[in-house]
Amino acid sequence: MYPGRYASITPDKPAAIEAATGREISYRELEDRSVQFAHWLRAHGLGAGDHLAVLSVNDVTVFELYWAAVRSGMYVTFVNTHLAPPEVAYIVDDCDAAALVVSAPLVDLAVAVAGDTPKVRHRLAFGGDVPGHLGYEAEIAAMSTTAPVDQPGGTDMLYSSGTTGRPKGIKPALSGAQVGEQAASNAVGLLQSFGFDDDCVYYAPAPIYHAAPLRFGAAAQALGGTAIVAGRFDAETCLADLERYRVTHSQWVPTHFVRLLKLPEQVRGRYDLSAMRAAIHSAAPCPVEVKQAMIDWWGEVIYEYYSSTESVGSTIVSPQEWLRKPGTVGRTGHGHASLAHICAEDGTELPHGQIGLIYFERPGYSFEYHNDPEKTAESRNPLHPTWATTGDIGYLDEDDYLFLTDRAKFTIISGGVNIYPQEIENALALHPKVFDVAVIGVPDAEMGESVKAVVQPAAGVAGDDALAAELIAYCRDRIAGYKCPRSVDFVDALPRTPTGKLVKGALRPATAGGNG
Repeated sequence: MYPGRYASITPDKPAAIEAATGREISYRELEDRSVQFAHWLRAHGLGAGDHLAVLSVNDVTVFELYWAAVRSGMYVTFVNTHLAPPEVAYIVDDCDAAALVVSAPLVDLAVAVAGDTPKVRHRLAFGGDVPGHLGYEAEIAAMSTTAPVDQPGGTDMLYSSGTTGRPKGIKPALSGAQVGEQAASNAVGLLQSFGFDDDCVYYAPAPIYHAAPLRFGAAAQALGGTAIVAGRFDAETCLADLERYRVTHSQWVPTHFVRLLKLPEQVRGRYDLSAMRAAIHSAAPCPVEVKQAMIDWWGEVIYEYYSSTESVGSTIVSPQEWLRKPGTVGRTGHGHASLAHICAEDGTELPHGQIGLIYFERPGYSFEYHNDPEKTAESRNPLHPTWATTGDIGYLDEDDYLFLTDRAKFTIISGGVNIYPQEIENALALHPKVFDVAVIGVPDAEMGESVKAVVQPAAGVAGDDALAAELIAYCRDRIAGYKCPRSVDFVDALPRTPTGKLVKGALRPATAGGNG
């Protein structure tokens, strides 16, 4: 599904609005500008199967970039703007981006990565000047607003880190169909399950480079609705936005709920949220008591879905279902038909109630991890090659409702964001005062989990507060700040097998209550 038809039906209707500034892009403008950029891409030799990378703050312009790539048969990669320059450069280079578009507020980051992204042939910037980049607005201004006759459908290729900590591009297969004829995306199917239509107003207080805000915002436009692009999360500002824009559908992570619930009662009751038809949450397990408190406050409009950036399958649960089965993340069988299977390590399917690896069967869909055939193969069931997993653990009850019991390997989920310990361990292991290190997630009342480093100091080095501060600062110089430890514990030795394998599970009970 493609939003271009709304340029004729409702040309002046806002396709997207920036909540903080009120800046809008109408469906007519979205269509015209995405067509112009599509022509620009073609004029510079870019088309089906090529890659575009985008580095942007939350700005409505991202949707014209997105839809230009989609109607050009290209892959578009939105890069996490909170990463350190070497991390950004790695993703831009790894995705084989021939063109990179950046927003002017990220000028320092854009300049910093330029020398380390040699595959990029075309650099553009919007919203202001960036050294070494052409002005996006000026470049597309002379291009035609008549859509090309040939418009093969493209898609996003977003990144999700692997067990080594190196991000991997999730590359769906392109259908080859024309943009107006290709099947609806998984996001469109999900949104229709939540009652999205051409009257919906969608709001997500999260960075646009994340899979859900990007895909759901675009899917809301494919259905003729309006996407509200929020700024940085602030609990009361979010409530004001919900009232101001009469938001019908919103998307959250459990940490947002926690912060909203911490607002004083008089603040919580100040805003009119009566337009809300569905408040959807995902990305991390939500404590039962938190979700119950949100239902008590907002009513039975709290929906949940469980999925992944890989889009191998999904479950959804209505508030009514959840109240009958607290803790479930729902059932499959909506939108794009997918089916959940619980399997043992050898790939055999387990009966109801038994815990195992969660696989999804989604007919007609396939993906690969870009440049990583080994990881791609590991994601498939050894007995059923069309079933795929992201490594999460859970079980199905007698009514086929899915319950999660663990997360992919030792991934830490803090504030709804995945953090991968190996990357942090690799950074800290290089410090001369560290003999051995492990990184784990520990419970955090607000963020769900926080990052803790467990360190065996080098011989003769004291494990004290000064060393903890030094290690955290050392980490911050090398990787994104949100990934770095919030606390450090010191131990005489880390638990390892005779072959040297770290027994990370043994660390959790011993360190969960420590604060460094």
